[in-house]
Amino acid sequence: MTLEVLRSGPLAIVEDLGRAGLAHLGVGRSGAADRGSHTLANRLVANPDDWATVEVTFGGFAARVRGGDVDIAVTGADTDPTVNGTMFGTNSIHHVRDGEVISLGTPRAGLRTYLAVRGGIGVTPVLGSRSYDVMSAIGPAPLQAGDVLPVGEHTDDYPELDQAPVAAITDSVVELRAIPGPRDTWFVDPDALVHTDWVVSDHSDRVGTRLIGHPLQYRNPERQLPSEGTTRGAIQVPPNGLPVILGPDHPITGGYPVVGVVIDADIDKLAQARPGQHLRLHWARPRS
Repeated sequence: MTLEVLRSGPLAIVEDLGRAGLAHLGVGRSGAADRGSHTLANRLVANPDDWATVEVTFGGFAARVRGGDVDIAVTGADTDPTVNGTMFGTNSIHHVRDGEVISLGTPRAGLRTYLAVRGGIGVTPVLGSRSYDVMSAIGPAPLQAGDVLPVGEHTDDYPELDQAPVAAITDSVVELRAIPGPRDTWFVDPDALVHTDWVVSDHSDRVGTRLIGHPLQYRNPERQLPSEGTTRGAIQVPPNGLPVILGPDHPITGGYPVVGVVIDADIDKLAQARPGQHLRLHWARPRS
């Protein structure tokens, strides 16, 4: 059984939960930008959490089912998904027959949508993962019209729920909690990070979410920081003073001071933050 890609939209890539344990080789984890939506899609179709889905950025994706019937689920940003023009609900299971076309429109809010098929997307793993890393170009290439995606084998165990009660993604202000440091003392006023109404830049991607607002000021602009390890959610501040929150395809090391780190529970929110959307940060604990 396969999915024949008819349209890819701005960006459609295959993602699982990433390739852990290779940072010492210079290979990042990558993986789904919105891990919660990816995992939910898999659970709805009775897949293990780490099986591959299609991550679609800003909708516009379409694929035809070939070789048999399949169950699918679509989660994340609501793209009014349809099968042969008939709409079905986001965050629910839908049965698709051989030859029918799955289509995703443009989301009204949010940015990334996840398409899971029962059995998973069975493309060939690279370094133990089916995820595509946009920074290193490791993994299956971004999807294009004409690509054929194999669907893996599935079990006979269906999930108990056919719909998930998930709060809708909105275009309201994105609120994130962060832990201060480790380099907050490098800035004249590190609390400016949580006192500024930031706007998501249109230069944001899976490598990092770039913010626009009142720049943070270095305490000593001439001071140099040796490169050190980075992590997803780290808030780096380059010399222009505008923060960059590192995403799933972040570099392994970096030389910009990190003023804070977004807590893991809030990181998935970044995957749905659209360019032009307002974003506020809050300290998850008092700064020492």
